[in-house]
Amino acid sequence: MPTTPTKRTMLGWCAVLVTLVLLVSGCGTNFGTTDDGKQKYRWKMTVTTGSTSTWYLAAERFARSLEEETDGRITLKVFGNERLSAGEATAGVEQLMDGAKDFSYNSPIIYSAVDPRFGAVTAPFIFDTVEEGQDALAGEGGDVYADYLSEHGVHLLGFGESGMRQLTNTHHPIHTPDDLHGLKFRIPGFGLYTDLYRALGSNPTTMPFGEVFTALQQGAIDGQENPIDVIHSANLQEVQPYLTLWNYSYDPLVFGVNEKLFDSLDAEDQELVSRLAEDTNEFQIKENRDREKKLIAELEDSGMEVNRLTDSEKTEFREELKPLYAQYREVWGKDMSEAFIPEGL
Repeated sequence: MPTTPTKRTMLGWCAVLVTLVLLVSGCGTNFGTTDDGKQKYRWKMTVTTGSTSTWYLAAERFARSLEEETDGRITLKVFGNERLSAGEATAGVEQLMDGAKDFSYNSPIIYSAVDPRFGAVTAPFIFDTVEEGQDALAGEGGDVYADYLSEHGVHLLGFGESGMRQLTNTHHPIHTPDDLHGLKFRIPGFGLYTDLYRALGSNPTTMPFGEVFTALQQGAIDGQENPIDVIHSANLQEVQPYLTLWNYSYDPLVFGVNEKLFDSLDAEDQELVSRLAEDTNEFQIKENRDREKKLIAELEDSGMEVNRLTDSEKTEFREELKPLYAQYREVWGKDMSEAFIPEGL
């Protein structure tokens, strides 16, 4: 009896077909030269989020700046919601690595599906603030990321920021590991998070984010975790009375360009792309942080009970998770662990 393809299988085939089309069309497609001999380019960039996100707004700013500063010699089209890979973020990262597209904003969580070493910066409770996370990436940590990304065919253009990931649930405020016991949380399909929530006594599960609101509404799951922007934009305050600001995982954004494309550019265009990317990251981070403060206030005004973990409460979580740090040091490797994981964890 013939079998019916699953939705996931169909999405996978769609991503493959899109990738093949893009490979045929080429990476960094050029359209001849200007009168003074400068190469013309038509580039593509993807972001995982939709058109109202700070990711997308920053990418559009990057595109406008490229076109304006080159008088139209270079143009870039931005695609939201991973449209070039049928919504599959991991396939989107692989397209960037393979040269089927040119630029992207993606979380290290997505990169870790290709190489688990990339998950180190998202380790639990290693940063108390987003500023601490960016400081780590501005130093040795950023150099390690640049080296590892290069191994996979991606040139690093710096980091944006999705922010700290927070927790919502149906039952009560979260202050201690015991408060998570027995609760069922939707998490991304990310091995570190699966092991983390199990270590804290809860029941992690994965599902497409589009199904989360209904699952919460019907009681199929008790809670979920995400940055504030995602919680607010999905209207989860309508089905989640409790929000815990525990800053448990820092989630930056990798601004990457296909390395072969970047290396093919002349020195002037490399300087242009690097400079505008730096400006883009600064803009995105500021917009994201400014928006988060406003959105937290709106969530509280909507009736959500918001609690923030104290330093001593965070220490209790760190102590509970010490075996996890030891386990994942082997996964992240020496360079990533030394760059991001504090001594004693």
